Amino acid sequence: MSFFEIQNLSKQYAGRPVFRDLDLNIASGEFITLLGPSGCGKSTLLRCMAGLSRPDQGALFMAGEEITHLPPQKRGIGMVFQSYALFPNMTVQQNIAFGLRMQGLSLSKQHLAVQEMIELVELTGKELAMPDELSGGQKQRVALARALVVRPRLLLLDEPLSALDARIRRHLREQIRAIQQRLGLTTVFVTHDQEEALTLSDRIVLMHEGKIVQAGSAESLYTRPASRFAAQFIGQYNLLTAAEAQTLLGRTIAGQLAIRPESITLLPITDSQLTGRVLDHQLLGNVIRYRIDCRGIILKVDALNRDAATLLPAGHEIGLSVAEPELCEVA
Repeated sequence: MSFFEIQNLSKQYAGRPVFRDLDLNIASGEFITLLGPSGCGKSTLLRCMAGLSRPDQGALFMAGEEITHLPPQKRGIGMVFQSYALFPNMTVQQNIAFGLRMQGLSLSKQHLAVQEMIELVELTGKELAMPDELSGGQKQRVALARALVVRPRLLLLDEPLSALDARIRRHLREQIRAIQQRLGLTTVFVTHDQEEALTLSDRIVLMHEGKIVQAGSAESLYTRPASRFAAQFIGQYNLLTAAEAQTLLGRTIAGQLAIRPESITLLPITDSQLTGRVLDHQLLGNVIRYRIDCRGIILKVDALNRDAATLLPAGHEIGLSVAEPELCEVA
């Protein structure tokens, strides 16, 4: 049963539609990621859910109660922003306790709740620090603790990691997911980062130009994109026309074909019916991404970066094998 429902929701600014007729159901305890390029409407949708923006049409329901016109402070929703939004004149402890003070909790209950959150987000020892004494990752953990301490029914995170460096971002997203699972908290996370979406989500909702173009598990979106846009945005697919697919595979394909770089295996020429010529390569850490010309079609092919001795130079002739069960036709 749905915990949060979005029904026929529309929003526009200055006569320009941001999104139109959106429908989405979110289960209790689910971690949903709204994924898409800048300007697709995902942050505006989050603000409508929080009550910070009013939709022009449609309705929002939480736990069966309509909240479309309910003020933000009465929705029981916690929100974490990209910009931290901490009070610069308050300590870590005071920032986290702010919502509890607004609720009128006693000082003793505030202290217990704040200490629990400080331990949960691993900020022990930083209780009396001011925001300008903290790193970006620490500030974001304070913002997360402040949202969680009031025990929200729903947690919304609007690109909370985009301002952090890659190492801290990876660590903090692991913390967010662990805390969400520990608390069983229904969570909606907004990002334009495909890696974040794939690693964090129970379900990804992919948006484009104000529409939901595909929704499902990380595995289903990555392995079975529903459209050319999804294939281009979620992964580094090779997108082939029907004619190119026929040239490559030697059989008729009705529409466009999407092939993941890791679905193509490099082989000795003697072991393969397909051959190609290496054009160049990119080092992606533990993966080498080759560009290979095969029958006049330029293919991206991923191979494990085992050691420098196995690196294929430009001009090298190589055999190829395409894993046909992993091919995906797209609209």
